[in-house]
Amino acid sequence: MTYARCSRAEIARRVAADIPEGAYVNLGIGLPTMVADHLPPDREILLHSENGILGMGPAPAKEDIDPDLMNAGKQPVTLLTGGAFFHHADSFAMIRGGHLDICVLGAFQVSASGDLANWSTGEPDAIPAVGGAMDLAVGAKSVWVMMELLTRKGESKIVPRCTYPLTGVGVVSRVYTDLAVIDITPDGLSAYDLVPGLDMAELQRLTGVPLGARVAALK
Repeated sequence: MTYARCSRAEIARRVAADIPEGAYVNLGIGLPTMVADHLPPDREILLHSENGILGMGPAPAKEDIDPDLMNAGKQPVTLLTGGAFFHHADSFAMIRGGHLDICVLGAFQVSASGDLANWSTGEPDAIPAVGGAMDLAVGAKSVWVMMELLTRKGESKIVPRCTYPLTGVGVVSRVYTDLAVIDITPDGLSAYDLVPGLDMAELQRLTGVPLGARVAALK
């Protein structure tokens, strides 16, 4: 079977397309930060960073980098008109108070029931880096995961049960991957927007977990 995987930029563009007008959104460290560069220009979307920023814009050009303007992942960012800075504690009060509509996080594993593991592989030499992920996972109204479907060893990151230390239990509602989008519902997993050339049977084989048959062409 021949099919092309989505690039990381294409996954970010797909995530951005689903964020609604007026949403307050936190983009996790790593791959999710790319979403900021693909937000629809006709929508007002407010990006939050847990180190105390609301109203971030896309990444700056190299010559426009401000060393005093960084997100929680220590990456340079821009600030949109009306953007604000505030104390770290106030930022986490926003998260824990349920004021974020969506957070987009990376993951090592997502279980079929929506459990999230994204801060440690549990290996002896692993460096734990949970950051604000646990607060975001339980505080945001919706948790979306953005990741490549398979590990470098070809193993599915969507699993029947997480084997890595958990970040949150039953928190993930949607997973954006380089092969398809997968919703996690009370009735099970529902896959759609498969890349051209990939069918449900092959996606099922790759994931190894039961998938529903909501299939549509990738836009």
